[in-house]
Amino acid sequence: MPETTAELVNLLDLKREGEVFVGSQPQTMMQRTYGGQVLAQALTAAYGTVGSGRTAHSLHAYFLRPGAVTAPISYEVDALRDGNTFSTRQVTAIQGENEIFTMAASFHAEEPGLDHNDPEPMYVPPPDHCPSLADVMDDRFGKQPIWHEWDAIDARFIGDSTPGGSIKPGRHIASMRLWVRTESALPDGIALHQAVMAYLSDLALLSVSTVPHPVVFMSDQLQAARQSTTRCGSTANSVPMSGCSMTCTHRRPLMRFRGSRRAGSSRMDGWLRPAPRGTHPAGG
Repeated sequence: MPETTAELVNLLDLKREGEVFVGSQPQTMMQRTYGGQVLAQALTAAYGTVGSGRTAHSLHAYFLRPGAVTAPISYEVDALRDGNTFSTRQVTAIQGENEIFTMAASFHAEEPGLDHNDPEPMYVPPPDHCPSLADVMDDRFGKQPIWHEWDAIDARFIGDSTPGGSIKPGRHIASMRLWVRTESALPDGIALHQAVMAYLSDLALLSVSTVPHPVVFMSDQLQAARQSTTRCGSTANSVPMSGCSMTCTHRRPLMRFRGSRRAGSSRMDGWLRPAPRGTHPAGG
């Protein structure tokens, strides 16, 4: 997996062959392709067929089969519609003769409209006071090289709602919070920033689902799979995320995860502020 931001950007630089885009595979110890990589490359492929000035504001994807880490992935893009202000794309990821993934995405031309932000959350420790996610994994499961598969991402663990955890279960009994950013600044460009956001979005989605249960996520007795994901945003520069809205206004893409997977707005120091509990920035 990418170890630096530059390697991550290179992973999202697809080769175009007609209406098909081909994504490379990084060196990895994982047995199957990381879902966030497929989602990010698919979004990049869709952007490659959309005119400038239109930004992704929603997408829905299904993971049909596991991707092999030893073969490149081809992304076929079908231009379903180009209207006055909206464009719709269908992307199918293929390895060999198998379709492994499908995604529908909508793009919108920027135009004036309503805009607002949720208030900042209270009592959330700053990133510098939080351990890295890799250190947390070392403490919980022992030192393993696989924890460094995501070294291109600077992830800090705020806490979760496990018994004795720092987050008290509320309306969402499964909660986990992370500060997340790339390890160094990204080049400018909303398409790249949104693709990196899509890449980040899969970092903790499965692990948070086990928080309220007496199981260990990394146990060999647990098999987990994610079949679909939805990303939505409410403005032209919202970054599509699972069940949430995100705004990318800084050169480093930022996000935080929790069980409800809500998000807030960006900070100028490169981190995204966690969203307050009980907010619904994307309308549910």
